Amino acid sequence: MSAGPTVGMSEAFRAHLESGVTTLCRCWALTRTDGVEYGFTDHDRALSFGGVTFKAETGLSAQALQQATGLAVDNTEAVGALSDAGLSEAEIDAGRFDGAELRAWLVNWADTSIRWLQFRGTLGEIQRGGGAFRADLRGLTQALNRPLGRIYQKACTAVLGDGGCRFDLDTPGYAEERAVAEVEAARVFRWDDLAGFEPGWFARGRLEVLSGAAEGLWGLIKLDAQEASTRRIELWEPLRAEIASGDMVRLTAGCDKRMETCRLKFNNLLNFQGFPDIPGEDWVVAVPKSTKPNTGGSLR
Repeated sequence: MSAGPTVGMSEAFRAHLESGVTTLCRCWALTRTDGVEYGFTDHDRALSFGGVTFKAETGLSAQALQQATGLAVDNTEAVGALSDAGLSEAEIDAGRFDGAELRAWLVNWADTSIRWLQFRGTLGEIQRGGGAFRADLRGLTQALNRPLGRIYQKACTAVLGDGGCRFDLDTPGYAEERAVAEVEAARVFRWDDLAGFEPGWFARGRLEVLSGAAEGLWGLIKLDAQEASTRRIELWEPLRAEIASGDMVRLTAGCDKRMETCRLKFNNLLNFQGFPDIPGEDWVVAVPKSTKPNTGGSLR
């Protein structure tokens, strides 16, 4: 990484740079969204600080870091070898590193208390090939590049259970935890019954894996239907890790974003985030008709 702006550089680190003889290396701490943390260094032996052990000879390196003042997006690229000791291909395929936080330091390996946090951001697109991976790194200002604000539409714009919806997903009757009975292609799940839940209750909901090799992964439910003597739950996409009978999963009720569903299924109309009275496209081309009285009343 190239030395960008020296924001946050301590006097001790600056003095070490100005000494003319430096003992510097690079360290990276990678924290997945599920809390699992990895440490890497390009030094020839492992280092430890801040509660993280940075493993040596793991093959992780980074290209030149572009940093600037203002709101410009810092960006760089990390490359490394795929291995069980570092980042495995199976975990990348499962999406466990999507959006992971990465911090990068320049460190005095002779005294790790003398260091400079040079970069902090998240992993972007990850590419694999030839036993190696390449990942885009996105700075903290990346979040400022996305549009914000309300969307005016009939359907609700909130996600069930988020800060806008405010529905408590732990409310009895809206979630079910049970062991997998039958699974097909990590996408279709079948149980003899889901007593107490009518067909369609979990459609547009969420299936989260609580144990097994796919623990922590989740998928959106496409279909919830009764088929003869079995209940079928189908996801939009297969889970990206192996799942077996006996693994525990959590099913969460689905919401189709309609006002009627918010009122009748969840009793949460006060927090509905849509605009159901917005006129449709037909209203734009509406004209008076001589065959009907024009009283000025409601168009609904």
